[in-house]
Amino acid sequence: MAARDLTHARYAALAVLDEDRRGVAQLLTVGMDDATRSSIGELPHLHGVLGLLIEESEPILLHDVTDHPRNSGFPPGHPTMSSFLGVPITVRGEAWANLYLTDKQGAGDFDGHDLDTITVLADWAAVAIDNARLFGEATAQRHVLERALLAQRTTMEIATAVGSDTDLSRILELIVTLGRTLVGADALLIWLRHGDELRIAAVAGNATVRADAAIPLRSSTAGEALAAARVMRVDDARTMGVDPARFGVPEAGGALVVPLIHRGRGHGVLMAFDRLGASAGFDDDDQRAMEAFAASAATAVATARSVEAQRLHDTMAAAESERRRWSRELHDETLQGLASLKLTLAAALRAEASPARAMLAAAAADLDHDIASLRMIIADLRPAALDELGLEPTLRTLAGRVCDHAGLDCHVSIDLGGVRLEPDIETIAYRVAQEALTNIVKHADAASVSIDVRLASGGLRLVVTDDGHGMGSEQGECYGIIGMRERAALASGTLDVTLLPGGGTRVTLALPPGGEIALMRRGAS
Repeated sequence: MAARDLTHARYAALAVLDEDRRGVAQLLTVGMDDATRSSIGELPHLHGVLGLLIEESEPILLHDVTDHPRNSGFPPGHPTMSSFLGVPITVRGEAWANLYLTDKQGAGDFDGHDLDTITVLADWAAVAIDNARLFGEATAQRHVLERALLAQRTTMEIATAVGSDTDLSRILELIVTLGRTLVGADALLIWLRHGDELRIAAVAGNATVRADAAIPLRSSTAGEALAAARVMRVDDARTMGVDPARFGVPEAGGALVVPLIHRGRGHGVLMAFDRLGASAGFDDDDQRAMEAFAASAATAVATARSVEAQRLHDTMAAAESERRRWSRELHDETLQGLASLKLTLAAALRAEASPARAMLAAAAADLDHDIASLRMIIADLRPAALDELGLEPTLRTLAGRVCDHAGLDCHVSIDLGGVRLEPDIETIAYRVAQEALTNIVKHADAASVSIDVRLASGGLRLVVTDDGHGMGSEQGECYGIIGMRERAALASGTLDVTLLPGGGTRVTLALPPGGEIALMRRGAS
């Protein structure tokens, strides 16, 4: 505008060059209405006279631009122009923009005074552009430094938290809060892996997610990111294979899905939705920041889960140890005492007839029943066969004893490929089967039960099915089922309780392969 007013030009234009200094990145014009600018179309190509101004980086003063040998004509819709004044705007010896003036009003041509005036104006513009560029670079560097400091602070806070508190829920809350701040997300969620699905674990920001929300690993962007162990940037959350409403963000636009990988194992994913600001999408800087953040977050999650699992393992190990002690005590003390009493009663029964003989016979019968019951209790506490012979014979014995006692038709199918499982895994499988059978006898009113145990792709799968009336929804998750789930989680497995359409219940224990289940050949120490 100032150049046009100072030289009385009809048209003025400022062409800002691109990074290669070979094209126009932005064109500002004065003197043309919006309709004319729209009819001209794309930005000018730096050929002809405009290209000469860049090549020689010297001012150009022309009586009629159409007479110049380098003139390449005007595009359709472009107004006709004659007199021309062009001045390059250089910053530290490099061209940054060009100033064009055409059709001087009130005189035929631009003169030397116009040239001197515009040259001075171009020098001022160069200083302004250089200052703006330096300010922009300083601002960008400041933003980079601020983000780096923020990333370092969040990493330190997570490390400090893990060092002082290994409670998983508190660690997850800290991660989502810091992660959301790091990338300025509208919402940030953590989903942790459980079997073949991801379950919601923590939420920060503007998202409302059900406590039991889960998404499948298959056919979802989250599952793909976890399987590939790489960050996935999504421009439209509706393409993630799951309705954004399942994530608690029905109106979400952009998303950043970051896997939580620790020592090659995928624990879950971080999901950031809609960056706050002018654009909802995330950029390369956001992705790099979240990748670095996720590394620390994954370590924190793995550590907290490991501590949690160790506590559960220690609790169950202590319970199993107590079971062994009680089993030995009952066998060596109580059972032997009852056996001795039985021998005494038997001797009394062989004596001459007496009025107490009938009472002694009844007492001996009761004693036989009590000894049999005690033997069952001892076997339930900790069957010696589990340690000595392994899972298969012990499960068959358990199923036979329970089914005979309860009058159930029982079918047992076990295929472990001739191997012994690691002791903890055998204990988990045995206790789950034991609890499932106990629930069937107490609650199911079933006529038959089947037990199927096998190794599939290195993982253990145990299925207990009955034809009873099923577990009523009013019962909810009883302590027995909660205990089975805890045992499954101890080996990074899952436990599923399904009510069958035709009646009955199916309990499925699935323990994954890949180092989670250790095997040893029969006879190995």
